[in-house]
Amino acid sequence: MKKVLKVLGILLGSLLILLLCLAAWIQFSSPPTYSPESVPVSLATDSLTLVNGRKIVENVCAYCHRGEDGSLSGHLFSKDEGFGTVFAPNITRHQTAGIGRYSDAELATLLRTGLKRDGHYAGPYMMFPNLSQDDLNGVITYLRSDVPSTEPSETVHQSKKSFIAKALFKLGIFKPIPVRQDIQSTPLSTDTLAFGKYLTLTRYECFGCHSADFQTNDIQNPENSVGFMAGGNPIHDRAFQFVVSRNITSHPEQGIGLWTKDQFEMALRGGVRPDGLLLSEAMPRMGALDADEVNAIWAFLRSIPAKETNPLKPVH
Repeated sequence: MKKVLKVLGILLGSLLILLLCLAAWIQFSSPPTYSPESVPVSLATDSLTLVNGRKIVENVCAYCHRGEDGSLSGHLFSKDEGFGTVFAPNITRHQTAGIGRYSDAELATLLRTGLKRDGHYAGPYMMFPNLSQDDLNGVITYLRSDVPSTEPSETVHQSKKSFIAKALFKLGIFKPIPVRQDIQSTPLSTDTLAFGKYLTLTRYECFGCHSADFQTNDIQNPENSVGFMAGGNPIHDRAFQFVVSRNITSHPEQGIGLWTKDQFEMALRGGVRPDGLLLSEAMPRMGALDADEVNAIWAFLRSIPAKETNPLKPVH
């Protein structure tokens, strides 16, 4: 019996030493690096490219990257919520503090895969694996343009990953996504449903907030996300006040099945609910959308079968 206990003690001691070594490796070793894949990009200066680039940057990217000075200099994104203190970085044209140090191809790789120019993974944020090439070109063209929000800012933020976050990176749970070889073109606006699906799932990534949880979203195949479009995702606004995302399927009670298109447009553009109250600031005000985009998004949302929301009670 004593021999058995001694053996068990040795095994448990060895396991403890291995766990301590693993913890030390996670905590103190450098993050993993990867070899970037080459992503093509072609900048353009035509008005349509710039307009689309502006819509994506100002409606999607700016929510996290808008600094206190109004530029895209970044701000505090997360604080001690399991991942540590995370700042959205400076993406102005500054040559050292911002993305001025990136080539167009390096920036395209970052946006497609989440991989930075130094080989470190920036994710799980800021990845657009399915964005059409035209829209990708538009985003980079807009970020390179001389609009006020991209004016060079010297702001530098220092994020601090928690142990959990470091483990997710070190163990390869958080890692770059491969470059897709089958990127589709932006559907024509005349194909209302296809265009609406693209806008909702890819250009503006509405599914990201309006599915069950960021951790169970499938960014490469959005429709596989848990609770797809049924809401219930806890989200904080810039003041770190939490709200729960709305079910935007056609469910008559829990979703937007009883809304009219005009009411939907008012909520989408101005953040005003059908009852006249304001939506949380966690919902971007997408006033720059044109009529075709609003109609297409509405049509696609109406095509999604009514779904029950997840158990978290949505805020109306």
